Amino acid sequence: MHALEKILASHAGMESVKAGEIVTAEVDLAEINDLYLQVLKSFKDMGGKKVWDPEKIIFIFDHFSPAPSIKAAENHRKMREFCFEQKIPHLADINSGVCHQVMPEKGLVRPGMILVATDSHTTTHGAFGAFGTGVGSTDLATILITGKLWFRVPEIIKINIEGKMMPGVMAKDVILKVLGELGQDVAVYKAIEFAGTAIETMSVAERMVICNMSVEMGAKTSYIQPSDEVLSYVRERYGNDFTVHTTDPDYEYVESYNFEINNLPPLVAVPHSIDHVLPVNEVEGVKVDQVLIGTCTGGRVEDIEIAAKILKGRKIAPHTRLVVLPASNEVFKESIRRGYIQELLDSGATVSAPGCGPCLGVHQGLLSAGERCVTTSSRNFPGRMGSAEAEIYAASPVTAAATALEGKLVDPRKYL
Repeated sequence: MHALEKILASHAGMESVKAGEIVTAEVDLAEINDLYLQVLKSFKDMGGKKVWDPEKIIFIFDHFSPAPSIKAAENHRKMREFCFEQKIPHLADINSGVCHQVMPEKGLVRPGMILVATDSHTTTHGAFGAFGTGVGSTDLATILITGKLWFRVPEIIKINIEGKMMPGVMAKDVILKVLGELGQDVAVYKAIEFAGTAIETMSVAERMVICNMSVEMGAKTSYIQPSDEVLSYVRERYGNDFTVHTTDPDYEYVESYNFEINNLPPLVAVPHSIDHVLPVNEVEGVKVDQVLIGTCTGGRVEDIEIAAKILKGRKIAPHTRLVVLPASNEVFKESIRRGYIQELLDSGATVSAPGCGPCLGVHQGLLSAGERCVTTSSRNFPGRMGSAEAEIYAASPVTAAATALEGKLVDPRKYL
């Protein structure tokens, strides 16, 4: 069996499972973000009185944080009241950050677990050797009541990535390369395992970027075998009570793909599809109005560090806005401690509260018709960050920082 199948089997009380089977498995952690008040309505409509285990539930306010409207404020209030009534101890309020950064930081993510959340990018947690997946309101309400959910055991694709990232190339470029080659529908309701020498040497943050964007290929979940660095991260925050599953040597993947990245250049996904990927140097000179550095694929300490390195002692282009959103309050504080935030502020950046913000077109930097934005976020379809007549280019934090400096898309390698 594959490691993911072993996770499902262990949580379903079965010795083994195989692709295509329907299993009912116990869930270790259920996360609800502030987009999904409907979860509470469904909970009540389904006869819910008490949640199955308050300790295994977390509410995170990240999409509308701080509340940008009266409606959002009302949703927050109702969710806070539910947490109080149900004695749910894990409430990450508006001072916390993006759910996929906050949960690992709080020691709630570990290898071998099943994590289900009301967010499609829950595939992120494959970076920790977990089975992470996103669901809708009714499924999440079912978990709140029973602690269980049905799963169709997915077929599994293996993507081997060999080589070493050169200066100016980041994990975002690597996953954009994969997306550009394989497309958005290669893994619909399948799982993806990422492996190879390039993956083995990636940091925790880099692995999170890779697994996060597997959902942009349709993946139900993702997986990377945990490294010593990942296990140290988990032990520091959670402890030692977890199981690291491994894939049997004779396991047969439904498909396998191989990539080599030694000569990979900085890449960008151009409007209006995340799999429409080109080398940055092929679109250099495109004028941009805004740059966003942040979100769950570009707002961690190492992302802010590289942006500060590019912009230190310099000023952003006068006609370009730079919005920086740290992925979490912990990231924000560490970036302040290291001096990165001051360097970005001195360059002309606007630093906003940790959260999702403009990534989903809610607040903290929306786009008007005709504007162009280079963003470190994960999606670039029309209307994602404001007007449907705006253009969104998705790139790495280092490309984004260099673009803010010149006010136009530019290959960042000349600044390194």
